[in-house]
Amino acid sequence: MTSNAAATTRVGYGSTWTQKGAFVFGVVFLLVGIAGFIPGLTMDMGTMSVAGHGSMAMLVGLFQVSVLHNIVHLLFGVVGLLAARGARGARLYLVVGGIVYAVLFVYGLFTAGMADPANFVPLNSADNVLHLVLAVAMIVLGLILPRIGARRA
Repeated sequence: MTSNAAATTRVGYGSTWTQKGAFVFGVVFLLVGIAGFIPGLTMDMGTMSVAGHGSMAMLVGLFQVSVLHNIVHLLFGVVGLLAARGARGARLYLVVGGIVYAVLFVYGLFTAGMADPANFVPLNSADNVLHLVLAVAMIVLGLILPRIGARRA
């Protein structure tokens, strides 16, 4: 068994840097999903809709959210925690999750802030910036963290 194979086949939370990265992202997404339903952390809760651009609820006063948006964060968090159980799943979560956020960023470039049915998530400019940062961070970590683990093994 090569050191690279050993770094990719370990199972258990925190066994590899890649798993730690997926775990951290999973926890953060869960916390953000929960925060989206907490008055005080989310402003204008009375305007929150299930989906669509009409939801004017703002997480920490910056990020436009809806029930759907919060549920997606919760699901993304659960997937991250499940993926963190193995190195391969963790890497896949980071890379594919980063690609999903890159697509969401591009989608947001055309729909953010628009009163258009296509803006069903809903998104605003702050969401777009965050999605770009998440896309880059997740993809880079998904590509770099497995190499760090292979060098240490």
